[in-house]
Amino acid sequence: IAMEFLKGKDLVPYTKEDNLLPLPQVLSIVARVADALGYAHGLHVVHRDIKPANIMYDPESDTVKVTDFGIARITDSSKTKTGMVLGTPSYMSPEQLSGAKIEGHSDLFSLGVSLYQLACGKLPFVGDSMAQLMFRIANEPPTDILSIKPDLPPCVVAIIQQALAKKVEERFESGVAMAHAIRQCAAALAVSVQGESK
Repeated sequence: IAMEFLKGKDLVPYTKEDNLLPLPQVLSIVARVADALGYAHGLHVVHRDIKPANIMYDPESDTVKVTDFGIARITDSSKTKTGMVLGTPSYMSPEQLSGAKIEGHSDLFSLGVSLYQLACGKLPFVGDSMAQLMFRIANEPPTDILSIKPDLPPCVVAIIQQALAKKVEERFESGVAMAHAIRQCAAALAVSVQGESK
């Protein structure tokens, strides 16, 4: 088996409050991950374990890679077992935790959790036990990110809220749609920053 050598490291170090990447960089990275997921979903492959530890970033070349498709599954209903819970609980969608059939929207929820964490250094759902964590993901809204990072732009908050919607049909319809929304937000923020600096 030949494997690609990846330069850089995963995004876990950038999920700490005192080591966050600049927001434009975070948006650029997450948009590219959303694009990659859109491509995978187009091939009927769901990753099932999207989280900062599975996103490699090389600042030198500004390269982003999604890794660890180890528990990815073909989404044909004949090949997808329900009742199995695979992935990392803090990043799982409500439907993934319940053992329901998983499709691409579940990866977008996990990417929303990752964006939340990369933007503020905290997870949107926490619990003292696995049962409490699972209950909160399934039933409660995420911790208001503005209570952690009050200066976060409204378009970023809106993207996170849509990605973390409990109902699948209320999330982005595809990775491509999520990437487009992120890039529109980033472009608007770049314009507003230029306006302020004049």
